[in-house]
Amino acid sequence: MPARFTVGLTGGIGSGKSLVASMFADRGASIVDTDQIAHSLTGARGAAMPDIIAEFGEQMADSHGAMDRAKMRELVFREPDAKRRLEAILHPMIRSATEAAAADATGSYVILAIPLLVESGSWKQRVSRVLVVDCPEEIQVARVIARNGLAEEQVRAIMAAQVPRQVRLAAADDVIDNGGRIEALTPQVDRLHDFYQQYL
Repeated sequence: MPARFTVGLTGGIGSGKSLVASMFADRGASIVDTDQIAHSLTGARGAAMPDIIAEFGEQMADSHGAMDRAKMRELVFREPDAKRRLEAILHPMIRSATEAAAADATGSYVILAIPLLVESGSWKQRVSRVLVVDCPEEIQVARVIARNGLAEEQVRAIMAAQVPRQVRLAAADDVIDNGGRIEALTPQVDRLHDFYQQYL
């Protein structure tokens, strides 16, 4: 990978990655969302659940057999080693499923939506270009509070666990500014879509 032109799409929480991905999909790109893959792996009867239960205990599964996300979130924030152990289970499975989905994609090119692309270290070498969706941190906080109903401290804790904005921007080949009106996204997506078509 990449055997075909592949864009790694990333951005901080609340930056608008999903909206931007959907706009590229409307223009003919195939989207492979690693968050959706992770949710599938950790859902009821998900492929990762036996390993998660073996590693962390039955209490990390809810009544449906899915990972109890609230409990796991609390654990990994409290114990950094727990985060490493969870990632050791999930990351190889996510990578394998992502590569399989990208290989099966039928769009003109593939966009891999990877929230922790920069943090993971290995994904940057697996994509043709890195596209960062960017906005000021105060806008991120306001969007996540409005969308998820989290307290500001919780949002800032999640942001603190991600790489700083400037580090993410430094890793970018392309940037979409989503700090303003939603209408401003269209010309930016159109320009990059046309640019990516040149690689096909």
